[in-house]
Amino acid sequence: MAKHHIEATVNGDDVEFLCETEETLLDVLRDTLHLTGSKEGCASGDCGACSVMLDGRLVCSCLVLGCEVSGRRVETIEGMAKGESLHPLQQQFLEHAALQCGICTPGFIVAGKALLERNPNPTETEIRYWLAGNLCRCTGYDKIVSAVKDAAVAMRKG
Repeated sequence: MAKHHIEATVNGDDVEFLCETEETLLDVLRDTLHLTGSKEGCASGDCGACSVMLDGRLVCSCLVLGCEVSGRRVETIEGMAKGESLHPLQQQFLEHAALQCGICTPGFIVAGKALLERNPNPTETEIRYWLAGNLCRCTGYDKIVSAVKDAAVAMRKG
């Protein structure tokens, strides 16, 4: 079976890779590009653990084929920090202890960032609705919502 040659931008870097027709973007990110932040929780788009931004839109990378990202822009959890400086959302997740096992955390952070880019001052209800596509079996969500709320405040200030 022939592999497809794909050129895309991942976290601001131009990348080239080969992938088979049935490989998902999640497979490519983890196995080919060695960006293992995005996690596979369900492989059916139900949990949000593999959430990434594709051309500025939040998507489950388990539902996108690697071949579909040719010429497109992908942003993952690995692209959020600037050098040693964490993104305010990452920092707030740490400060609020908004994680336990960590499987869902990258997806929640990417989804939270997508929300805050669209709405820099969301209500708690808006945060809960926006994050409804991300599932967690450990935390109970309150610390996650608080982390997003406080990150919004931090981002507006600075």
